Amino acid sequence: MNSQNSRSDKILVVDDSPDNVFLIKTILEEEGYTVSTAENGASALAQLEASPCDLVLLDLMMPGMDGYEVTRRIRGNAAMQQYIPILLITAHDAPNVAKGLDLGADDFIRKPVTVDELLARVRSLLRLKHSIDERDEIARQREDFVSRLTHDLRTPLVAADRVLMLFQEGALGALSPQMHEVITIMARSNTNLLSMVNTLLEVYRFEAGRKTLAFLPVNIQQLLEEVVGELTPLAQAKTLAINLAVAEELNTNTVMGDRLELHRLFTNLIGNAIKFTASGSVNIRLSSTTETSQNFDVDAAENSTISGYLIVEVEDTGPGISAEDQASLFERFRQGSHKTSGSGLGLYLSRRIVEAHQGNILVKSELGNGSLFMVMLPIKK
Repeated sequence: MNSQNSRSDKILVVDDSPDNVFLIKTILEEEGYTVSTAENGASALAQLEASPCDLVLLDLMMPGMDGYEVTRRIRGNAAMQQYIPILLITAHDAPNVAKGLDLGADDFIRKPVTVDELLARVRSLLRLKHSIDERDEIARQREDFVSRLTHDLRTPLVAADRVLMLFQEGALGALSPQMHEVITIMARSNTNLLSMVNTLLEVYRFEAGRKTLAFLPVNIQQLLEEVVGELTPLAQAKTLAINLAVAEELNTNTVMGDRLELHRLFTNLIGNAIKFTASGSVNIRLSSTTETSQNFDVDAAENSTISGYLIVEVEDTGPGISAEDQASLFERFRQGSHKTSGSGLGLYLSRRIVEAHQGNILVKSELGNGSLFMVMLPIKK
């Protein structure tokens, strides 16, 4: 048994030739690998669905489903969360091995295989597999740590928020004007920090796949009126006009969605518009379209259930966003260049919420000419 094998790696050999399968299986088992076999692509995919392996040795030319199609399906299967290297096995005269590599295969070897070359390529791809697994595990542990830390931070912040509120209300005794000013600043800072912690916690819930949405009919017009009402005092404090306009030809104002997450989405977008606008107005428009051929990342089966989109536009008269900042605006921890830019999580979380609703979010902006954020949410048949 090869001492380089730190564990019994599982390898799936897919080939329609029993002789080739027997030869490769024998070579690999002598090296201490655990080998399973499949005689066609459909069988291989079924085995991978039932029990993922560490490496796939895949014959390129097979009747029915060839190695190209198997490779495409493996790489396109979102349920296979762990990365599985693919080593193509092809005859010397087989054309277009590059096509298999473009589809996601990692390497190839030509028949008839030699023992040394086969084992060298297998060891190389398994080292790659182990490195990726270790990286993913470190990332998972880091995200779990941040998630737990963020969750634990909420408790003292919430407690501090309530104590500061009691001070402001005079429940713990009268405050001098100076103390009242200091307590107000402390309360505002604590609120901002609590908001940041809550956003970070939601981001990691989405990324860890722990976020469960409750889809129910949501009246978007009513939700926008609610958010506008909550944020109006912020706009008034800056003498900004905040306007909500609903299109007369609106077909429906209801979508299937998670109301709490949609409330978070529009609070963030409208709140940002107020935050980054020094003078002028923030305008929110609600309309709809029956167009269903939008270039969204929605598969055909999902798209067939969509009859149109509700469109929410949030437009401000702020300083605008540069083309450079727009390119990474919805990415994680990407802060804008504005002096009051936040943690870089709000718009990233907004994008995740919209995508979870099979919608799309766009931005149009020019420096000096304000910004327009457009959210399109599907209307289900």
